[in-house]
Amino acid sequence: MTTPTTAPALRAGELTHRQITTIIIGLMAGMFLSALDQNVVGTAIRTIADDLSGLDQQVWVTTAYLITSTIATPIYGKLSDIYGRKPFYLAAISIFVLGSLLCTFSTSMYMLAAFRAVQGLGAGGLMSLALAIIGDIVAPRERAKYQGYFLAVFGTSSVLGPIVGGFFAQADALFGITGWRWVFLVNVPVGMLAFLMVTWTLRLHHTRRQATIDWAGAFFLIVGLVPALLVAEQGRTWGWSDNRSLACYLIAIVGLLAFVLVEWRQGDNALIPLRIFRNRTILIGLTGGFAIGAGMFGGMITIPQYLQIVHGATPMGSGFMMLPMVIGMMSASVLSGQLMSRTGRVRIFPLIGITLMTLTLLAFSQVGADTPLWQFMTAMFFFGFGLGNTMQPLTLAVQASVDPREMGMATSAATFFRQIGGTAGVAVFLSVLFGSLGDNIANAFKNAAGTTEFKAAIANALASGDATNRDFAQALVKGDTSALASVTSDSSLISRLDPVLAHPFKVGFSQSMDQVFLLGALVCAVGLVILLFMPNVKLSNQSAAARIAAEKAAAEAAEVAASREEPAVPGRRSLGRVRSTAGEAPRRAWTDDLVDAAAMESAGHTLEELSDAGEVWESSRGGVRVR
Repeated sequence: MTTPTTAPALRAGELTHRQITTIIIGLMAGMFLSALDQNVVGTAIRTIADDLSGLDQQVWVTTAYLITSTIATPIYGKLSDIYGRKPFYLAAISIFVLGSLLCTFSTSMYMLAAFRAVQGLGAGGLMSLALAIIGDIVAPRERAKYQGYFLAVFGTSSVLGPIVGGFFAQADALFGITGWRWVFLVNVPVGMLAFLMVTWTLRLHHTRRQATIDWAGAFFLIVGLVPALLVAEQGRTWGWSDNRSLACYLIAIVGLLAFVLVEWRQGDNALIPLRIFRNRTILIGLTGGFAIGAGMFGGMITIPQYLQIVHGATPMGSGFMMLPMVIGMMSASVLSGQLMSRTGRVRIFPLIGITLMTLTLLAFSQVGADTPLWQFMTAMFFFGFGLGNTMQPLTLAVQASVDPREMGMATSAATFFRQIGGTAGVAVFLSVLFGSLGDNIANAFKNAAGTTEFKAAIANALASGDATNRDFAQALVKGDTSALASVTSDSSLISRLDPVLAHPFKVGFSQSMDQVFLLGALVCAVGLVILLFMPNVKLSNQSAAARIAAEKAAAEAAEVAASREEPAVPGRRSLGRVRSTAGEAPRRAWTDDLVDAAAMESAGHTLEELSDAGEVWESSRGGVRVR
């Protein structure tokens, strides 16, 4: 006869696996909305710009979205800590869908940029709030496994995005609507589905905090970041010493200094409380995340260009070629999540990840125009494997090091610093790429001009009936280098030329990309040095919601004991010593008040669960004293 097994009792504030999985499905729908949109728009943007006669204005479409999403991220986090996550997550989805719908009515690139800014206001909450909600309902050890699902969303979107974007960009019209407008219109049904799923699945209890909203901090953050992000995106076009760039530098410095001053005066009510930077885990997690963001985005923006320009892949084809990186990222995320769940250790994984990223970017810096594709794709797998070991462990370390009531602020801060690092990385890396491209292409043609094969290709092109090859060969013979410079704004010329004539272009591009990859490796190496100083954070088995519930129960029990006017009796028999599992988190759960053990047991708590750290002493009437 078998004895039926029963599931372990849940502590107050905790959810079952089925409840957690249901919530995660809704959150993933919202995150998929944002992740897919970025990849789809990136693939179709050239077609959109051509149709709206604004090829030279397309950067504003990217900049507007980036600025609003980055600034909105910490604001969502702080407001959700005060008023609750669900209403702001639903608001983020609604704003994003509204912005998508508006984008379909754009008649100019500037109008599209304005509507993309609306989209960005919603996108700023989709990622950070989803991770904060997981931090609320799942214990840190288990959280690593669940957050792997979110990376799977990004992996899937990075493959589907170029395919969907390429399909819509190539279509003249679908159901009477211009093909590229479906790039934004498709977000509407996906967003409505995500809204319904989150409404139905997300059931969170939130006790509103008594706190003031740091509107002054939000204002000066905008004043500081908008010009900083603007010059990061436009500096290469304007010139880094142009008067417009200098004005942006000045406004950004003044705004950021004012932001720091306001945050210092606001204290705990600040948008990003400055006291968190006194915690070594948080400080290293945020600065390390900045470096990883720079290296990650710098590498990821250059890899597709290498595949498309040097190896001639289409946007859809490059999406499929990114599969090794996606597989590496997803497998590392799952593996690290399982190991963190079993051991509770975090530090080793970002160290492994950023070391792999550094070594892989060094390997990328050695590729050339004739490097076999299989070698490059093999390196892509290890780059993805490194990424999968860095993103979620750092977020977990930061989340584990704050009071559970500040989960939103901590998560959004981690996302915010990674985004800022990515923005800076993209700006610097693209400046290096295009700044060196002209000289590298010119040198490549100079080296190729003396070869027999190149001379024969010139002769064949001059006698050819193909206008593109003939005109290009004539320009080279006359010494006209304008054709060499034009490829930086329209790389489609490379695919139309004779392979021998096009090869120096590929050599020049690969040499400039090598410099970008090498710079990315140096940035990641700096991140590795920073992460070496990260403490050994041990993840606990208690979710943020359960910790808050335990603190509330302890406080209520203390009030009951105090009402009996029972004096504290220190010095009794020690009932044990319990180590803290919260790393360097603020130990606000400690109390010197007498706690009624019977009341705690009736609330479903054992002595070990009550005592976050410190010694527990027996009192005279069955109570316990935690100190």
